[in-house]
Amino acid sequence: MAAYFPVLLFLLVGLAFPIITLFIAQLVRPNRPGDVKSSVYECGIEPETPAWTRVSVRFYVIAVLFVIFDVETIFLFPWAVKYGVLGLFGFIEMSIFLLILVVGYIYAWRKGALQWA
Repeated sequence: MAAYFPVLLFLLVGLAFPIITLFIAQLVRPNRPGDVKSSVYECGIEPETPAWTRVSVRFYVIAVLFVIFDVETIFLFPWAVKYGVLGLFGFIEMSIFLLILVVGYIYAWRKGALQWA
């Protein structure tokens, strides 16, 4: 049981640190609410519409596609670094991965998901 003490200690410190830090920050910070602080911020200009307007689902689809292809890039970098070690097997695996992503991209393109509102 003594072998688990460092794990328990690490868990307790990991939980206590953010709670204590947020509590101390709340005690120290100034509290001056106002209309300007409560307003919607849009790049320094006055907002044209209310904050809770409906947005086309196409914007969310574009965001998801961006995240997917961003993650693809994250997977490509370590593969490129270790390409010499992985050899032909690594090349085939990455080719399959890229083929799946390209098929998904073509599908989204044909469905019109990449057309702006």
